[in-house]
Parts: sequence; structure tokens; C-alpha cells
Amino acid sequence: MTEQAVTQFAGQVAGTSLAEWLAVLLAIAYVLLAARQSAWCWMAAFISTAIYTWLFWQVTLPFQSALNIFYMIMAVYGYWQWHHQPGETRQVQSKPLRWHLLMVAALTVVAILLGKLAGTQFSGEYLWLDAAINVFSVATTFMVAHKILQNWIYWFVINSAAVFLYWQSGLVLSACLFLGYVGFSIYGYSQWRVQWSKCYQSNS
Repeated sequence: MTEQAVTQFAGQVAGTSLAEWLAVLLAIAYVLLAARQSAWCWMAAFISTAIYTWLFWQVTLPFQSALNIFYMIMAVYGYWQWHHQPGETRQVQSKPLRWHLLMVAALTVVAILLGKLAGTQFSGEYLWLDAAINVFSVATTFMVAHKILQNWIYWFVINSAAVFLYWQSGLVLSACLFLGYVGFSIYGYSQWRVQWSKCYQSNS
């Protein structure tokens, strides 16, 4: 990275709003708590995504704004799933490869159709990528709520795409956050796989 690029990056970080800083810190808290399977992750998610709903609308990323409204709803649903089901402790589960191949194919079709539709209403440069991240994130959030092990693999790809999208949109701090999320995806997968392996061995 050149000195000019470093200076520009430092300037962008320095100019980051307090709202984005708070959203980033709560988002980090969410993923760390989720990896540890703490139900409090959903509270951090609710507040963080409420802030992001507003931030994304300001930079003309309508799908990302809508996605974060969905995340707010899912934060309530996820908390209930993890914490308020009497008599049930939800264990990590794994889905077969065929299930994931069908899921990816279906979500890709939906993303293409949504991106095409958005092109008739908005003029953003990255609407297709915005739509794809939105669609896959919605499905993957349900996987988290139902503790499907492979959700972390989906997040690895989604977060990598989000780094590019947010950087290009001027949300530098959020781009850095999602770069960190790429690493957190690996951490989360390793944590959940340990529990899944224990459950699998005990049931076999």
C-alpha cells in the first residue's frame, strides 16, 4: 500500500461517524458471542443492524438497508430460537452437500431476478452485488438461527464480497469490519464443528 493510499485510508477512518463506529463494535460483539453460542449475540445484532439500516440508506444501498431491517427481525427470532424454547436445547446440525447445492442454485436465481428488478428502479453501480449479498445473507441468517454448521462457510463468501462492496461505497470502517468477519467465519466454523463432532459421536 502506497503512502498516499495509507494517508487516504487514515483520513477516511478519521472521518467515520460515531454511528458507524458503534455499529461496527456491536457487530464484532455479535459474531464473537455467536461463535460462543451466547444468546446475547442477538441483542448486539439488533442494535447494530438498526444503525446500519440508516447508514446504508444514506449511501444508496437499498438492498443492504432492507437486509438490515430483516436482520433486526431475525435478531428477535434468533434470540427466541436459542433462549426461549422450553425443554429444548438446540444442537449444531449439518446438512448434506446436495442440500447446499440446491440452496445455492435457488438463491442465485433469486439474486439475478432481484438485481434485474432493481435496475429498473435504481442507478447504483453495484446493485447486482448488493442483491446477491442480500439474498444469500437472508438465507444464511436462518441457518444461524437453526444452528446449521455450514452457515459459517456461506458467511466466509458473503463477507468477502461485502468487503469490496462497502469499500467501493465509501464505508471504509465497515469494509474493515467485514474483512475481520472473514476471519471470524473461520473461527466460528471451528467452534461449532467441535460441538457438532461431539454430538455426532454421542449419537453414533
